[in-house]
Amino acid sequence: RHSCAESPHARPNHVLINEYPPNTGIMPHKDGLAYYPVVCTVSLGASLCLNLYRSKDDGALDPNPVWRVLQEPRSLLITTGELYTDYLHGIDPIAIDVDLSPDTVANWSLLGDSSAFESGINERKVRISLTYRDVLKVSKLGSKLGPMFKRP
Repeated sequence: RHSCAESPHARPNHVLINEYPPNTGIMPHKDGLAYYPVVCTVSLGASLCLNLYRSKDDGALDPNPVWRVLQEPRSLLITTGELYTDYLHGIDPIAIDVDLSPDTVANWSLLGDSSAFESGINERKVRISLTYRDVLKVSKLGSKLGPMFKRP
């Protein structure tokens, strides 16, 4: 198990801000080795489902998500350990999340307002994500650009 306190910088040193309008997603992927394996994502705006996938034995992506995580506004998702290293995550480019229920959403019991999704659907609106990470190697750009950028 990893914690941010054990990371090289003992705190995030990078934040990525993404906007997800309806019909916008991101292909299933892993964040890779450039980051310490703890990621904290704050969701703002609207809700959407994040899908978590596994690779098949032959290395191909299993197209069916292992889990779906419903990310509500003002929620925090912390991804660490095997979930970070062994699973891919992605967001379907759709306008409506469907088939939402306690049986299909991994974090249903943790939702702030599950009654908002009792119809089984979530009509997407604009979601903003703030993704905090510890970048393992930080380049000092100023030292690479030379003396013309140094302060007098």
